[in-house]
Amino acid sequence: MAQHAKITLPQLQAMKERGAKITMVTAYDYPSALLADRAGVEMILVGDSLGMVVLGYQSTVPVTMADMIHHTRAVMRANPAALVVADLPFLSYQVSVPEAVANAGRLIKEGGADAVKLEGGQAVVPAVQAIVAAGIPVMGHLGLTPQSAVQLGGFRVQGRDEAVAAKISADAAALVAAGAFSLVLECVPAELARRITAELPVPVIGIGAGPGCDGQVLVYHDLLGLFDRFRPKFVKQYARLGEATVAALEQYRDEVRQGRFPGEEQSFK
Repeated sequence: MAQHAKITLPQLQAMKERGAKITMVTAYDYPSALLADRAGVEMILVGDSLGMVVLGYQSTVPVTMADMIHHTRAVMRANPAALVVADLPFLSYQVSVPEAVANAGRLIKEGGADAVKLEGGQAVVPAVQAIVAAGIPVMGHLGLTPQSAVQLGGFRVQGRDEAVAAKISADAAALVAAGAFSLVLECVPAELARRITAELPVPVIGIGAGPGCDGQVLVYHDLLGLFDRFRPKFVKQYARLGEATVAALEQYRDEVRQGRFPGEEQSFK
């Protein structure tokens, strides 16, 4: 059952401190946000993964600010109690610090988000500092960063060797020092994620990062079995709604063809 009061940053921090797990789910529209919030998750992410899951792109790179604002607005119309974080899309924060602040502000002012998320480590620290100084909460994202997946060698686990693991740890500390209220760790070895989570004072949310994080995030369509283009190892399907939906549509098709729908009860007199 959904929370009645809006989840706040201090509440999430308190959950970290007492060892309570945090749940985060992506949502890209009004109905998915409504259902996720009814389930009582603490955070909703309007991820730029919508480019692949909803818009049919091959990566997150083509997603625009207009896309993110449009989908964030739809999510916010559900009036979720969950804290809503919206992704800054590719090249909306890398070009310059002023542009990063302006685009983060758009997600808050025009989209209605509670916070923003961006990918990268020490290279984005100036942008994080400036966005936080403008009064906008920032969540970091390290490990597998989809916007730069080509540079990383594809969608693969990051941090298996010591040098990369050390860089991820250093980047995490730098982001927190810059003012990030939370971090996402994606596709990193479980032990590395556990160590970073223990070292950092802020909530660390994992996706493909093992059970040692402060919380977990999954894509709505992945966990419900609604997206089948690919299925990462870290995804657990809690339902197979895609299969059920196809079956329902096939039944509808058959009933129309056979003249069984609409029936008496669906007709007006």
